[in-house]
Amino acid sequence: MDKAELRRKIVAAREELTDPRGPATAIRETLLDRPWVQMAGLVACYWSMGTEPATQGLIFALWKHGATVMLPVLRPDNDLDWAVYDGPDSVAPGPRGLMEPVDVRRGVDAIRTAALVIVPALAVDRSTGVRLGRGGGSYDRALARVGPNVPTVALLHEGELIDGVPAEPHDVPVSMAALPSGIVTFGTTVRAGGGSEPV
Repeated sequence: MDKAELRRKIVAAREELTDPRGPATAIRETLLDRPWVQMAGLVACYWSMGTEPATQGLIFALWKHGATVMLPVLRPDNDLDWAVYDGPDSVAPGPRGLMEPVDVRRGVDAIRTAALVIVPALAVDRSTGVRLGRGGGSYDRALARVGPNVPTVALLHEGELIDGVPAEPHDVPVSMAALPSGIVTFGTTVRAGGGSEPV
């Protein structure tokens, strides 16, 4: 199955979800329970839309816990600039229905300073960590700027960690996926209770 067909299939499946934003609480609590999330002083995240697992509560919680949270600003060339979130009143509608921070833009390289990067995905390959995005390449460019030891986490609904996501040379894999049932690092599933098991 090619990327376009797989993308259509997953988008259609998400549209059938009775509560597509429902997994957000479990994902948020699982992430906030991790020391490497609690200690990340600068977090790059995204403002979810549509049937994506909701991130608004996670962003607010990270901010309330003292993290500096950067959100993307889509540039005309589809690359991502970054600006700081400073509470619910600090975002405004941008292009393509996206909500964007109103703070000063920090440039495309600001993501290099993040201690944790949380990105959207339609699916992630359980073997390789290759993510399936929406097709614009924005996050592959952003992820290519992230340091090798920085956790990169894609947020997924159950059933979106799959085999056989097609990989292209520009695809940058993530190191983890967060689902309602737990966090997956590629090779191991870390359960909310702290144990792990092979994927």
